[in-house]
Amino acid sequence: MSDNNFIKLNRSCDGFLVPSGDKIILKKDTLVKITQSLGGDFTLYVNGNLVKISGKDGDAIGQKVEQTIQKEENFNENIIWETLKTCYDPEIPVNIVDLGLVYNLSTKKISDNNYYIEIKMTLTAPGCGMGPVIAQDVENKITNLSFVKDVLVELVWDPQWNQDMMTEEAKLKLGML
Repeated sequence: MSDNNFIKLNRSCDGFLVPSGDKIILKKDTLVKITQSLGGDFTLYVNGNLVKISGKDGDAIGQKVEQTIQKEENFNENIIWETLKTCYDPEIPVNIVDLGLVYNLSTKKISDNNYYIEIKMTLTAPGCGMGPVIAQDVENKITNLSFVKDVLVELVWDPQWNQDMMTEEAKLKLGML
């Protein structure tokens, strides 16, 4: 890799090592390379490691993050699914819905335009250290919808995920078709 592909962080920011999920702090002036920019978050190559940073820290790498979640005033289950499609495993350039990681989405009306959302999802591998990070990303993005009062994201392992659960679009994107 040439140094031309790397950029310096213009401020320190939090990150998560991939695939362990360990939280780290990237220091100002650290050289990084953006390897993935999907769903408003970034995966960086840093000193031989991959690190996921939140879109809110995009300015640290000179990136402006565009709003990926539509503003919806009234309850709409489709907007929940579209929001879930903005969540990615930092190692895979396919969203968690098309990967087949979301097993169930249930909604319960609490009061006028206030809903409780429950999501059951899995990971591509049970030992994936990024599981809590991905689940938190899902929770954060769903919680930001105006009609969501509370959300529960549960990681489940039954049935065990396999490649047949992916959409054809995901398989095509990953070169599996």
